[in-house]
Amino acid sequence: MKTDGIELIKQVEEKISSVRTRSLDLSFNELLDMYKDEELVINPEYQRLFRWSEGKQSRFIETLLLELPIPPIFVIEDSEGKYELIDGLQRISSYLNFRGELANSTQLTLVDCDIVQELNGLTYEDLPKTLEIKLKRNFIRVEILRKESDARLRYYMFKRLNTGGEDLSEQEIRNSSIRLLDDRFNDILISLSGNQDFQETIANISTEKRNQKYDQELVLRFLAFKNRGDDYIKDIRDFLTDYMELETENIIEGKYNSESEKEIFKKTFKILNTTMGGKIFARLSRAGNPQEGFAIYHFEAFTIGIQSSLSNINENDSDHLEKLKNLFLEIKADEGFKKLITGGGKNTKNQFDNRVNFVRKKVESLYESECSN
Repeated sequence: MKTDGIELIKQVEEKISSVRTRSLDLSFNELLDMYKDEELVINPEYQRLFRWSEGKQSRFIETLLLELPIPPIFVIEDSEGKYELIDGLQRISSYLNFRGELANSTQLTLVDCDIVQELNGLTYEDLPKTLEIKLKRNFIRVEILRKESDARLRYYMFKRLNTGGEDLSEQEIRNSSIRLLDDRFNDILISLSGNQDFQETIANISTEKRNQKYDQELVLRFLAFKNRGDDYIKDIRDFLTDYMELETENIIEGKYNSESEKEIFKKTFKILNTTMGGKIFARLSRAGNPQEGFAIYHFEAFTIGIQSSLSNINENDSDHLEKLKNLFLEIKADEGFKKLITGGGKNTKNQFDNRVNFVRKKVESLYESECSN
């Protein structure tokens, strides 16, 4: 039955009242001056996400010269009145790059312009004065989220604007957006991703994935499944983002035990690295030998599957770890386990529980048999 919705309307109005915005039309030359004066801030973590090819950058410059319409950019006003860019990185960076003002970048020479092909091969300095002035005076709408706005709404605005952004991985978006709430949990992910044992176990992930912060996403995946696995249903992206937000809020409220989490992480990956190194998350060949690849379902099954026995495992006992290695190989070769990690439909909650429990029971049985001897 439909209600009058008075309470719902009130909640919406309260959220609207907590957002303070304004709009400005600024020329690209004004934005350049603000960038040089550090009044327009592109956070270093965000700036590293500048991914447009030289062709895309060039066609954007061509768009400005032709005075074609372009979408607005979004900024957040900080306590000093500076503007931090939160959406529009590719466009603003392309302009700065063409002007030779983008940090750590070689000035853009136009290529692949397809409307005015005569622009190809030119730099900013090569433009006729008329086009130089036209470019500098071209303006863009700047939507400003004022400093009085609620911090959490600023975070959600950033996340929604950048989700599915140009060539950005989910983890890159998480890393950039979570800063608006608090840096500390993200810093923990980055720190743990540098752990040597962890890095050696994931040595077979591709350079492309590593550049997209996949190693940090794997740290997040481990922590999320270890601590909140019951919340997982099917959509891994939302599950990981929700967990990152949850722990960030816990840190803000002083409820997060970072030292305990770090110790569990270090012990887990020392055990896995000492037993099988970079082949711990690999499938077996037909001959029964570990391959060189990386399989995400193996990562989930073994990292989470050993948690219930973690206190029983002596990571410094070589004989002990040799038995564990043999057990891991036995699990990988088991036809029942193979069915849990191959084929479609394996990313559901039920399938996740099945493969984790398969490893968990096998490892627990190893220690039960040792205790009975």
